[in-house]
Amino acid sequence: MSQQETEYLTTRELAEMLRIKERKVYDLAASGQVPCSRAMGKLLFPRREIEAWLARESSGGGQAKAMHRPAVFLGSYEPLLEWALRESGCGLATLLDGSLDGLDRFARGEGVASGLHVFDAATGTWNVPAIEARFTNAPVALVEFAWRERGLIVAPGREAAFADLKALKGRRVVPRQGGAGSQVLLLQLIEQAGLEARDIDWMDTARTESDAALAVLEGRADATLGLRAMAEQLRLGFVPLLRERYDLLVDRAAWFDPPLQRLLDFCRSATFETRASTFAGYDVRTLGTVHFNGA
Repeated sequence: MSQQETEYLTTRELAEMLRIKERKVYDLAASGQVPCSRAMGKLLFPRREIEAWLARESSGGGQAKAMHRPAVFLGSYEPLLEWALRESGCGLATLLDGSLDGLDRFARGEGVASGLHVFDAATGTWNVPAIEARFTNAPVALVEFAWRERGLIVAPGREAAFADLKALKGRRVVPRQGGAGSQVLLLQLIEQAGLEARDIDWMDTARTESDAALAVLEGRADATLGLRAMAEQLRLGFVPLLRERYDLLVDRAAWFDPPLQRLLDFCRSATFETRASTFAGYDVRTLGTVHFNGA
């Protein structure tokens, strides 16, 4: 790297490199299609990862080099999955800090699987566009875990006041970290409702679903975007907005190793089915469906 080159590119610099508008760069980052980091509310793009990404795109992305992956599960926190990881005895550790964070870490070989729920506004689909952009020629697969109902979590009896997303204007809303799929989705929904991020009275960032919902329960916030299951668990109000698909991005070689196979076997058991039935808004009938299979 020359002295003039910095380790990270700004949004403007990446737009100039790709010869696209800055708005398109934001869209690529939001859907997880380009490697990026977030610091102090700004997007930064690691130069070496961008150069590697461009090389894969321009060359057709030859066979990815095999890498040793630690027995770690990455990505977005998922309460039913977290329970299954523990109860199955699969032995996988977890590092769950958001869908986009998980994709970045998975690309660097920091785990054998990563959970995600990344909405692509252009196609109206979940997860596949983000994976196709980064892992088309990698030995990975995208496997369905569950469909989940997501909406606004509000105080009990306040559902009618939030029937329209425009009602979030001026309200105290709990955001999630920038790398969380739910935060990406919330910003997209706000934009579709004709609002801007500055129209919202943002509270302190919550890094988990439960922390965000607890802020509403304790009266520190008016609303947050969350799961129906979480709202019902805490006896909070819920305004349904959509159904989302939570998938597992897995390394194909690791998929056949004991940890992930033990987890999969457990997810096919009656014990798992019974537990899943207690999670409001969940549908696991098509668990195991493969939505993407790389090179």
